[in-house]
Amino acid sequence: MKPTPSTPSTPSTPASPASPESAPIVGRDSYLTLHYSLSDVDNTDYVSTFDLSPATLQMGSGQLAETLEACLMGMAAGERRVFELAAEDAFGPHNPRLIERIARSALPPEVELKVNSLIEFSSPDGAGDFAGFLRELTESSATFDFNHPLAGKAVRFEVHIIAVM
Repeated sequence: MKPTPSTPSTPSTPASPASPESAPIVGRDSYLTLHYSLSDVDNTDYVSTFDLSPATLQMGSGQLAETLEACLMGMAAGERRVFELAAEDAFGPHNPRLIERIARSALPPEVELKVNSLIEFSSPDGAGDFAGFLRELTESSATFDFNHPLAGKAVRFEVHIIAVM
């Protein structure tokens, strides 16, 4: 399903004037400078660069979820839009199979375990890292949720493209 743009909370006029035929547009290999925010539909922000320095990323490099990159395709430098994405079109449904109970004895002793914190793990093959959200802690085990924090939630993705290279 295609993301549905919604009415932005701020005017959607470009930050600087650019004629449509001269403004660079986002393509699959573009480098971008942008401001963006991700929130749920209740406007609880999960990440926002609007009050910080803008982000810089390369499309297709894995720095941004593919579903969010799809929203950016074809946007022009200076454009600002808001997308409302259903849960299945954003980070997918919450998968109960990604909740794991791990014996505390199997966890590295140097890792500080606090409920409601994100813990980094190395993949078994050493090829990368992944994170789990610590949901519950007992004397003998820890329960981690390896779903994306926004899995199962509708998402509001606001973006302002500053530059496209």
